[in-house]
Amino acid sequence: MSVNSYKNNPLSWQPDKTLLKSPIYKSLVDLLQEDILSNQLIQDTKLPSQRELADFLDLNFTTVGQAYQYAIKKGLLYTNVGSGTYVSPNAYHSATISTHNVEKNIIDFGLVSSFEECNSLVVPFIQSVTTSPDLIKLLDYQNPMGSNFQIETASKWLETQGVIPYKNQVAIVSGVQNGLAITLSAMFAPGDRIAVDRYTYSNFIELAHLYHLEIVPIDFDDDGMSPAALKSECLKKKIKGIFIMPSCNNPIGFQISEERRHELAKIIKEMGLIVIEDDIHSFMTTYFQDKVLPPFQQLLPNQTIYLAGMTKYISSGLRIAYLVYPQNFKSAIEKALFNINVKTSGLDAEIITQVIQSPTATKILETKFDKLKEANQLFDNIFKTLKPKRPTNNYPFYRIIRLKDQLIHEKQDTIENHLLKQGVRVFHSDRFSTQTQPDPFIRISLTSNTIERLDKGLKIIKKENNKYNQ
Repeated sequence: MSVNSYKNNPLSWQPDKTLLKSPIYKSLVDLLQEDILSNQLIQDTKLPSQRELADFLDLNFTTVGQAYQYAIKKGLLYTNVGSGTYVSPNAYHSATISTHNVEKNIIDFGLVSSFEECNSLVVPFIQSVTTSPDLIKLLDYQNPMGSNFQIETASKWLETQGVIPYKNQVAIVSGVQNGLAITLSAMFAPGDRIAVDRYTYSNFIELAHLYHLEIVPIDFDDDGMSPAALKSECLKKKIKGIFIMPSCNNPIGFQISEERRHELAKIIKEMGLIVIEDDIHSFMTTYFQDKVLPPFQQLLPNQTIYLAGMTKYISSGLRIAYLVYPQNFKSAIEKALFNINVKTSGLDAEIITQVIQSPTATKILETKFDKLKEANQLFDNIFKTLKPKRPTNNYPFYRIIRLKDQLIHEKQDTIENHLLKQGVRVFHSDRFSTQTQPDPFIRISLTSNTIERLDKGLKIIKKENNKYNQ
């Protein structure tokens, strides 16, 4: 079929064949990205079918299919089974969340930190460790995964979270994000598919794209990911792994119920999935709940890689997390760990260890819980006319505000930039999914500002929200 065959029936995307170079499929994706960045293609635009585009460009059908798959892995496109291929909402704006280029006068509800005013409680331990006669031992290449004392302390703490820390299967890594990078590089290959909640941690999405993995969003309810939806997706096409935040989903805030954990564990075991369990909020849920819910690492010890970060618990600036892995993954995980990290900071690990060993750890926890309670109550009071519903984790680090009918179809950057001009930074729900979802919202971090700044920022958002409710 010639190019002119589409003259009277133009395709939604008509790349210039003369600009293609080898390898063709990557070059085609480069053209796609250029057209997205120049706004010639906007989010949710349905692209031509692979066969139509192959005919238009006079290319092999397989080449176009390869290009589409590559673009999906890069986060530029997403597919709806039986419907077609579309431009991703995150194709233009990176979903990565950071404090980059945020003015000091802006009240930042985007980044999720953990009441940084509590960092003063950690300072004495930093001073103690740096003046210790054993300091020199923390500055060499020894104990790349942590010293025996650090690992033993980590294991005892992990047991309080319901984790089974098998001997020689615990490592100290440079934060949860670092642990996720180690896990993905060790256990997955380009093209592998990983199931996630329909809304999930945006930096995990970006990390998966860097490793050329395909994200598969699964529906959820108040109790967590739907077992039926997970099994259905597994039966459609092979899924290799699943990413779960059981104590507090980011951004929704739900906690997976105990019954749902067992239901999901049954499906995961049946399908042989590798579980990546990001349990950064377990320290808080185990504190305010009467019962410690079993982590997936306890339910599926031979399939689960468990990560518990200390940044939300102790201090954001001390990049330490505990990584627990099964014996059958040991070789791959440790190889990736050594090649990516060489060594985790022994100094940071020792400071965290000393804090956990002391009564100050409980004081930090109590202080942060009091502030978290106050922050959630403040949110409820300010937005009481919206009758905000607490998620199944009653004290989440973040809350959401559903967009009104007038704003549902507004673009991510339009809403975010509007509120930024009012002095607050929030994140649109498009950042937390690879596909356009029917229930958009803005997510607000409750833990990155003092209560006074939180109050001021929430009132700005309420004022702007009310403009669309008149």
